[in-house]
Amino acid sequence: MTENGEATPLVVLTNVNKHFGNLHVLRDINLTISRGEVVVVIGPSGGGKSTLCRTINRLETVDGGTVTFDGRPLPAEGRALAMLRAEVGMVFQSFNLFAHKTILENVTLGPTKVRGMAKAKARALGMELLDRVGIGAQAAKYPAQLSGGQQQRVAIARALAMNPKMILFDEPTSALDPEMVQEVLDVMIGLAADGMTMMVVTHEMGFARRAADRVVFMAEGSIVEESTPQEFFTSARTDRARDFLSKILTH
Repeated sequence: MTENGEATPLVVLTNVNKHFGNLHVLRDINLTISRGEVVVVIGPSGGGKSTLCRTINRLETVDGGTVTFDGRPLPAEGRALAMLRAEVGMVFQSFNLFAHKTILENVTLGPTKVRGMAKAKARALGMELLDRVGIGAQAAKYPAQLSGGQQQRVAIARALAMNPKMILFDEPTSALDPEMVQEVLDVMIGLAADGMTMMVVTHEMGFARRAADRVVFMAEGSIVEESTPQEFFTSARTDRARDFLSKILTH
């Protein structure tokens, strides 16, 4: 908290622009995320949501504007960038687990290789986190032996193992069968309740309503509006957002 009681910004994007060739995918993005805040980014496909998410840990570089994390500009490369990525966890749509390593090995790899944690301590931490996401019994299995929902929970445990200051979720449930979606969302709701700073790109409106502190609606590379879930879902201010909601909430 700052002296006047406001939450301290963890991420600040200022006039951020990004092009892929002739495609202007991020247009003058201004966004601040405070410590402990859960920001859910929604909007039509191709609106720039995932690109925005990936700029925060520099998986995507920006063409203009600035991105700062914890008061510092994002490092360009090298060890400083590796340390940034240790502080900003990322959960992808496609799990990205190492197929030849057990579930527990997937979770302990980062703490031992990047953080220099002793193997016994990393193993104890890994088991604690696998229990936390509800799959401790699967620790000795390999990713292919698990369901998609279980694999995504391993990916969340792997992100948590680095003790990050923030976790980015890029459509974490979109590759899952419908019956597996809720088990992953429940873990994410638990993280939000525990105070983890999160940016979540998702199409799950129920999660946005329940867990978000703020909803950011993007279209055509711009932030069209942002507000609390209650305000956004009951009285969206822009025609573009109302049109989006009319299509997505009637199904």
